Amino acid sequence: MNEDLLREEADEKLVNDAFQKLLDSYISSRHRKKVDMITKAFNFARQAHKGVRRLSGEPYIMHPIAVAQIACEEVGLGSTSICAALLHDVVEDTDYTTEDLANIFGPKIAQIVDGLTKISGGIFGEQASAQAENFKKLLLTMSEDIRVILIKICDRLHNMRTLQSQPANKQYKIAGETLYIYAPLANRLGLYKIKSELENLSFQYEHPEEYNSIKKKLEATEASRHELFDQFTAPIEAALNQMGINYIIKERVKTPYSIWTKMQNKHVTFEEIYDILAVRIIFTPAKREEEVNECFNIYVAMSKIYKSHPDRLRDWLNHPKANGYQALHVTLMSKQGRWIEVQIRSDRMDEIAEQGFAAHWKYKEGDDVEYTEDENELNDWLRTIKEILDDPQPDAMDFLDAIKLNLFASEIFVFTPKGEIKTMPTGCTALDFAFSIHTFLGSHCIGAKVNHKLVPLSHKLDSGDQVEILTSKSQHVQPAWINFVSTAKAKGKIQAILRRKNRELQKKGEALLEEFLHKNEIENTPAVVDQLAQFHEVNRREDFFLALGDKTILLGEKDLDELSGKNANGVSGWRKLVPFLGRTKAKKPQDTNQQELFTVPEKFNRKKPIYISEETIGQYKFKHCCHPIPGDDVLGYIDNKNQIEIHKRACPVADKLKSSYGNRILDAKWDMHKRLFFDATVRLQGIDRMGILVDVSRIITSQMNVNIHKLTIGSEDGVFDGSIELRVHDRDDVRAIIDELKKVEGIQDVQQIM
Repeated sequence: MNEDLLREEADEKLVNDAFQKLLDSYISSRHRKKVDMITKAFNFARQAHKGVRRLSGEPYIMHPIAVAQIACEEVGLGSTSICAALLHDVVEDTDYTTEDLANIFGPKIAQIVDGLTKISGGIFGEQASAQAENFKKLLLTMSEDIRVILIKICDRLHNMRTLQSQPANKQYKIAGETLYIYAPLANRLGLYKIKSELENLSFQYEHPEEYNSIKKKLEATEASRHELFDQFTAPIEAALNQMGINYIIKERVKTPYSIWTKMQNKHVTFEEIYDILAVRIIFTPAKREEEVNECFNIYVAMSKIYKSHPDRLRDWLNHPKANGYQALHVTLMSKQGRWIEVQIRSDRMDEIAEQGFAAHWKYKEGDDVEYTEDENELNDWLRTIKEILDDPQPDAMDFLDAIKLNLFASEIFVFTPKGEIKTMPTGCTALDFAFSIHTFLGSHCIGAKVNHKLVPLSHKLDSGDQVEILTSKSQHVQPAWINFVSTAKAKGKIQAILRRKNRELQKKGEALLEEFLHKNEIENTPAVVDQLAQFHEVNRREDFFLALGDKTILLGEKDLDELSGKNANGVSGWRKLVPFLGRTKAKKPQDTNQQELFTVPEKFNRKKPIYISEETIGQYKFKHCCHPIPGDDVLGYIDNKNQIEIHKRACPVADKLKSSYGNRILDAKWDMHKRLFFDATVRLQGIDRMGILVDVSRIITSQMNVNIHKLTIGSEDGVFDGSIELRVHDRDDVRAIIDELKKVEGIQDVQQIM
């Protein structure tokens, strides 16, 4: 009994201390002080969650307090958001309703809590359709009040910070969903700090070994980085002091996740990444309206000390990013022969860079200001999302992809014929631009004039292009157009128009079939339709109707013969009730292995890892999208046939699966003993010389005792480029081979492709 009492007292102190910290953060903020309202929300939530604990063992109320703390301290939100954060799980987890909250706390807080309740339990539920539906709800409520998504991101950040209490398969699901949806959302809303932390936490759980390795290397190189920073900034500080500028200089180090991403994308080692260190100059302008000029004055002063890189000046001052980010980025050559990026920004720009659009609330009077049209870029983005939602994709994965295109895109600036600036995603085409202006322009676009030169629909636009869209009333949307666009808006519009067109063609096809069967006195049944579809080698009825509608299939005598069962000799036998008799296709060789695949039973423990050993490896499907081999961080995915696919955790396909079908993800571990061989491909580049191929072959076959499966190599102007397919036991073999090949004279670069 004493133990229970002591635990209760400890919990009481823990909760009270956490709430006091929240109040202290709120009181020290710029918001109007509504302490009574926040205390009322806290007491209400505390009572509602009484006696409930989280997986970690702490009282449940600690989670809403932590979310409110993040919303207040790290995102800079006011009392309405703090109250909503404290109450965000009340409707979902207790008997209280949204109406109860509206009566006690007012309609605005109740509306935000309602928005958060609709999208609870991660973004996604059990089925793909439900998952996509929940994400649509998130985006719709977000476009009504942006605070819904801001609090949801705070909620996700706290869940990520406490993810260690979850089983491994849940960790991969939540981490994958975070990387795929929440980190890009945080980035799009300008929450740079939170975005970086979400990415790092996801990386830490998905690839613990790589995370720890990079962290250790960052710690080991810390002293040399500090020294470089001090030497580099000393003359800059002297120049800024002379100019009388009020400033601070910060050392910014790349995060483990961004270092790892660069290592993967560029196929380089940690030691080969040169932009781990960046310098940030944050100044307080003498006059707010002079802050842009002051940024350029600082740049001019620095370029007198160091040479600047001509191609790496980024002016986000006059053209802020779509998430509100403003700064001047320059890259300077240090006296140590290293390129160092310097970011110059005012204190206001810095606050918006760290806290994103939420920081705009700080510059408005009062606490409960409604979201206004001031932030035009964000509103444009929300409008695009609403347009996608008006005609949602039927498939959850397509829908997520459409949104992702908008979340990740970096921007270019394009001019209309009248000189207006339009912000477009990098990699967009003339057709994207046409759809961004108006659906009619897009659907009747025949080409464009870019900088007064005629270009096709598929022409990719560059920053600064002036674009005039050319149209024709006789032009209509073509299926191939989907390959010419990269923006979510254009893709969504094209697919919607094609679906509408297809529906009309399908109806026409159904009518033609009905007419044909009626004329020949044949009953129109699903079996007859399936038999004819199979006869024309079409798998789906919808596709068969579509083909009839657009006249790619014409019904005639041969179809009557098929239905009456006449064979080549004219022998008839009515086969109406057995539509597929005699038309089964020969099984492919791999189909014979299907029986050996493991089928997941109904009562399968999904929390336990599956082990891939020499004995069990044949029971799982190894997908070609990422080519996993022993030593890779992998996971399992239960597919629609209840069989298990194995993917690398970093595989783009697995990222989608984690986000859309999180409840089907399994933890997978290797238990191999170097008995089986797997394919791996290594790419070599270097300076050609006599005998280099002999040296490479000797290292692989004699020294490493590895079998070369295939070797492709070409040489031009004294430089060679080639790839070697090897048969290896695991990823350690590949690393050892790469390390040895790097020692060969003339080889400049060795990368693992697969």
